[in-house]
Amino acid sequence: MGAAGGSRCRAHTFEQLSVAPRPLLVQASHPFTDSPGGSSGNSFTDLLTAANGQARQLEEDGVLSLALPLAGGDPLLLLPHLEPSGGDGFRFLWDGAPGLCIAAAGRTNSLELSGPRRFELAQRFASASLSRLATTNTGPPLARPRVLLAFAFFDAPLRSEPGSVPGVQAVLPLWQLSRQGQHCWLRLQRPIGGGVTPRQLAEELWEQARRLEQLVEQAEEPGWSELGGIGLRWSAPWQGSYRFAVAEALSKVEAGELKKVVLAVRQELQLDTAPDPLALLAPLRRHQGGSCRFLWQQGPGSALIGASPERLLTVCQGQLRSDALAGTAPAGDQAAALLHSSKDRHEHELVVDTITAVLARAGLTPRRPRHPRLARHGQLVHLHTPITAALARHQPLTIAAALHPTPAVAGLPRREAMAWLRSLEPFERGHYAAPIGWIDSAGDADLRVAIRSGTLRGDRLELTAGAGLVRGSTVERELAEVALKLGVLQQQLDLPAQASSRSIV
Repeated sequence: MGAAGGSRCRAHTFEQLSVAPRPLLVQASHPFTDSPGGSSGNSFTDLLTAANGQARQLEEDGVLSLALPLAGGDPLLLLPHLEPSGGDGFRFLWDGAPGLCIAAAGRTNSLELSGPRRFELAQRFASASLSRLATTNTGPPLARPRVLLAFAFFDAPLRSEPGSVPGVQAVLPLWQLSRQGQHCWLRLQRPIGGGVTPRQLAEELWEQARRLEQLVEQAEEPGWSELGGIGLRWSAPWQGSYRFAVAEALSKVEAGELKKVVLAVRQELQLDTAPDPLALLAPLRRHQGGSCRFLWQQGPGSALIGASPERLLTVCQGQLRSDALAGTAPAGDQAAALLHSSKDRHEHELVVDTITAVLARAGLTPRRPRHPRLARHGQLVHLHTPITAALARHQPLTIAAALHPTPAVAGLPRREAMAWLRSLEPFERGHYAAPIGWIDSAGDADLRVAIRSGTLRGDRLELTAGAGLVRGSTVERELAEVALKLGVLQQQLDLPAQASSRSIV
């Protein structure tokens, strides 16, 4: 699946993927709990000793994974300082603050492919990369090395063209900065050989850790939350084409061809500048505290950003959780009406029943509360039912493949709904409503559904949102729901609701 040492494995169909032996990946962690800046004089010596000891297990082109604790720092603010000079432009942010927050930059190994076996092959890539890590002390769970994952909604794009999204992208990053609570760890993963020695890696990690701590001490982290001022030049109308598509989709529902279909719309915004995507993400931390904010940037010029309230699955110590999230209303006095809306309860139960049935068919024993509850995410409220099960010996991406896409983002029956989405939506979904997340070296995983999201391409931002159509839906109500979701997302990105006075039309 691609050689180690920074190579990338690309394939457009799973048949083209070659599975080759991979060199051993070994990790060594700093044995102390203090930071480089405040550590004793022997700390670097201990790090170097550990690196040299682990490197002896490696072949010439092996990969060494080293980690150190830091005194603090915000991964969102420090991400620009992780990017290697002359690097490939890959950046990742997983912002669950105040929970787990991960920033990553650069690729050590990566996989990119399309095809119906993408979940299976991504699991194989992740397992092969992480299982070959030595079982030396890796620090607390937040410090574990992770393979980062971003799937597309469909197995493959309809057309191979610039900007199309492959079925899956997986990355073992060069740099990984993780924080949870007051604990923060920095990890470096680089091939050994070709003139690169364990001492050079230890020095590089040590010096980078000291630089980051000095930035925190001197308050020189870039203040993304203070930038603001991004103007809107124009926004493309979407209501006319969406109204027609909704009417067509509802006719399929009323005729009994579909039980449900989730039709999405894409709105294009022209900004008055080409912002760093982190400047758009920072406001989401304030407005979407209960969601997981994310960034997936393959290189300069294009980035996926969003704040997902919906988990496809989380695996922690062998326990799996999936969220059924369907039924939406604006936050406020009338939000409780969701619990008594027959249309919204019906839509929600379709999602709950499907997820529990999928887990049961996979051999799990799902558990769920009897009634949904209300979950508020920013200015929107949803019907929410958490579903849990013991994972047993199943692999996370095997279950993810069975769950994706849930009826909350596609429809029922799944195959027929997916076919109609291809026909009725005049754009490629790409990453929208697809799984994004990570798997770590202990088998824990977190995959969120990439809704409440957009793609930034220079000074153009594409926002995508959808609404579930079932019996009882009306064109005007679904139009209003999508407009609400798009408007809330635009507002929470701190973008003006209307174009500026110097707008072009």
